[in-house]
Amino acid sequence: MASIARMGEETPVAPAQVPWQTPDWAERLEKSIERGANHLLSLQAEPGYWQGELEADTTLESDYIYYLHVLGKADPERIAKLANYVRQRQLPDGGWSIYPGGPSELNATCKAYFALKVAGDSTDSPHLVQARETVHRLGGLEHSNSYVRFYLALVGAVGWELVPSIPPELMLMPNWFFLNIYEMSSWTRGIVIPMSILSALRPDWRLPERARVDELFKDPNHKTAAFDWSKDLISWKNFFLAADRVLKLYEKSPWKPLRQVALRKAKSWMLEHIERTEGLAAIYPAMMNSIFALMAFGHGPDDPLTWREIKEFSRFEIEDDHTIRMQPCVSPVWDTCIAMVALEEAGLPPDHPALIKAADWMLSKQVLGPGDWQIKNKDAEPGGWAFEFRNDFYPDVDDTAFVLMALQRVKYPDPQRMEGAIRRGIQWLLSMQNRDGGWGAFDRDNDRKFLCNIPFADHNAMIDPSTADVSARVVECLGRFGWTAEHPAIQRAVKFLLKDQSKDGSWFGRWGVNFIYGSSGVLRALETVSLTASEYCQRAVVWLRTVQKADGSFGESLLSYDDPSTKGQGPSTPSQTAWGLIGLLAGTDLGDSSISKAVSYLVDHQEQDGSWNEPDFTGTGFPGVFYLKYHLYRNSFPVYALSRYSNQAQQAKEYVALKLQPGEFRLRSGF
Repeated sequence: MASIARMGEETPVAPAQVPWQTPDWAERLEKSIERGANHLLSLQAEPGYWQGELEADTTLESDYIYYLHVLGKADPERIAKLANYVRQRQLPDGGWSIYPGGPSELNATCKAYFALKVAGDSTDSPHLVQARETVHRLGGLEHSNSYVRFYLALVGAVGWELVPSIPPELMLMPNWFFLNIYEMSSWTRGIVIPMSILSALRPDWRLPERARVDELFKDPNHKTAAFDWSKDLISWKNFFLAADRVLKLYEKSPWKPLRQVALRKAKSWMLEHIERTEGLAAIYPAMMNSIFALMAFGHGPDDPLTWREIKEFSRFEIEDDHTIRMQPCVSPVWDTCIAMVALEEAGLPPDHPALIKAADWMLSKQVLGPGDWQIKNKDAEPGGWAFEFRNDFYPDVDDTAFVLMALQRVKYPDPQRMEGAIRRGIQWLLSMQNRDGGWGAFDRDNDRKFLCNIPFADHNAMIDPSTADVSARVVECLGRFGWTAEHPAIQRAVKFLLKDQSKDGSWFGRWGVNFIYGSSGVLRALETVSLTASEYCQRAVVWLRTVQKADGSFGESLLSYDDPSTKGQGPSTPSQTAWGLIGLLAGTDLGDSSISKAVSYLVDHQEQDGSWNEPDFTGTGFPGVFYLKYHLYRNSFPVYALSRYSNQAQQAKEYVALKLQPGEFRLRSGF
């Protein structure tokens, strides 16, 4: 920033001569960075963190209408506000999408139809008639996912024969067995274990008869279409479908010798995991399911156990005069570390009060207790960070790596405390490296793909394998702390990244949209270990140039998750343009016209208050199923990208509080 000494201590270096620049342009760039940084600073909360809204699709509001009725707390005013929000997002063809600009989607439309019906809308009203026609056009309720049918069965709107079996006896499977709860992703465990309780107890929560949705079946004579055999006689899908048929017979049997033991273990697991968190797994579906499971066990809404979960769940509400919308979770740690890195890159002094306060808050959030990750990582000490305010069972790799990079550039008044936290964090990251050299999000070696064929695994996120974006984040973190490409952990990671690279040079983005996010992240990571001159990195640079628009921007629709031919194509967004720019800065010369165009686009599209406008979703929950809009992405990443460009142009050195020798850390066991 023009008014702040760059990096707090360094004397500014004369700008490098870049042909297209003019003195006026350089001033505009610096003012843009300063406005953006000041805007970010204005958003910091008093305790030191940043928290932007986390927006999703209308399935959350639809489910919340349903939830409040089951809870017996369906206040008419609140239901009306939720229903208003759902109605406002109905598409012209009568359906609901799972992201702005997307097509009508079957599950979202089924949920919206049912919720509005429960809220009191007549099935003869034009908007529900049109919605019903859209459900039929998309295949009918019989082709909805298992979670939709589960919640309908729970209130008697459809029969249980339409729901996959989720026996609580899963809790009794030993950890070495090919199918046990710890081979499922962490979020699936949080969702499914309460569902197994409900599947066994099947409480009588029938809503009025008018809530039935038989009219949504396209073929009423074939309601069980979701359980049709695969054309391949011998397949994992058919194996699990056969197992489901056996389990359905078991459910009808009066003799279930292990059922009560399994239910007790499921309840114990759930109660244990509700402690040290702000709700089970701190995510919407797990929390809603846990409330239902507690009620099924006889803990009413006013019971202290249930009430606490209800209270935490209600924090996801955002209410205005006419609507209530819901967040799927909250993201303060994630939002804070990204904002910190952006401000550090923008030249905020490393001992600036905003950074000290943010670092102090962040250090208090380090998870130092046990968690599910230890099931497959028994000999490692805790030291990671979670995504939310408190979710101690589930620290994650991506947050931890980003937090460590943010802390590294703060001149903290207690350096010993800082170093201790960073050492624990790095050691935890190393312990979480998978056998294939990459990193997943929450667990180690959680990669048994055949489990994705289980009938209740149709949320497309049954496992948590290595991904390019998370693996790149760890490599970037280690590289910034002084590790080189010769270190065994980085060598294995690069080997994984090469195997995961697409033929056109791009990388898939699991947690951000999509190939722009993945490619940018990998290039930035490999820059820190001096590998971007390699042939495989240059192919990624060429791909980025290929998908960059004439005006310098980048944009990729969520459609690219379903249709690879749309990779790198979509409406221009500030966050994706920033990602594209970050990747180009890592992999090509500063004078490249693709860089100057991206910089120009971001500067030209900044609002007067220093923010950027972005209506599109650029975050990913479950690819193809659930997407997110991080409201701070549009501000943090452009500030970071523009500042990074400015620093490279000025050859400015950055303040680094700490670098650590790789030899001081041990690699994960098993390598």
